[in-house]
Amino acid sequence: MAWSTRELADLAGTTVNTVRHYHRVGLLDEPERRYNGYKQYGVRHLVRLLRIRRLADLGVPLSQVGVVGTGGENTPEVLHALDAELAENIARLQQARADIAAILDDGAPADAPPGFASVASHLSEADSSIIHIYSRLYDEEAMADLRRMVEVDAEAGAVGDEIGALPADADEVTRQQLAEQLAPTLAQNLIEYPWLSDPAGHLSKSAHVTRQTFIQAVTELYNPAQLDVLARAGILAQELLSAHRSADDDASPSVRHTA
Repeated sequence: MAWSTRELADLAGTTVNTVRHYHRVGLLDEPERRYNGYKQYGVRHLVRLLRIRRLADLGVPLSQVGVVGTGGENTPEVLHALDAELAENIARLQQARADIAAILDDGAPADAPPGFASVASHLSEADSSIIHIYSRLYDEEAMADLRRMVEVDAEAGAVGDEIGALPADADEVTRQQLAEQLAPTLAQNLIEYPWLSDPAGHLSKSAHVTRQTFIQAVTELYNPAQLDVLARAGILAQELLSAHRSADDDASPSVRHTA
């Protein structure tokens, strides 16, 4: 029994172009040709093609098919590496399904930052964008802390919404009022998440790349009035934090004396 290229491809559940590609890369021998010039494939070609397809379906790269197919000594190593890659892909797909479920449950935008579906409606366009960038600069632990901060801010009030809607020409009084409203939240975050004052241990990029990316991002995403409010709030938050620490220091001797 002899088969044409198309017949062989159909039997193996693949395409003529795939068979021809296997010829080009040396995985499948070229068969003899009939008197009319057409290839004629035999059982050995069919079996070889089926074996190649089996390994390809497992995910073995074509560059490794020859070695794995002949039972080379590094076959276990190739298969272990492939299994690890498949495990990573499965984890990624499972996470994608979980993210989609959260997006649907919370009615969040499909492009909401990972893990922030439940609070996406409280984020301005700029805040959502900056969180996307943060996800490439900070580790998972830091992002989890950031999500908790956003959740608390969302419950606390509409200061973030007011800052998000602040026009570039906002007056002095409005800027100062918003900064004073935001400062206590920032100070509380600094208390609860000390790494914010020294994030080096939570960076996924170098400190230089993180700094440059952050500066460029905030200057493009926020208008001058918003940047001014954030800067003022940061200064006020540091003052509140210093006052908090001083109060703790003053209380410490009495605590020790009582003990």
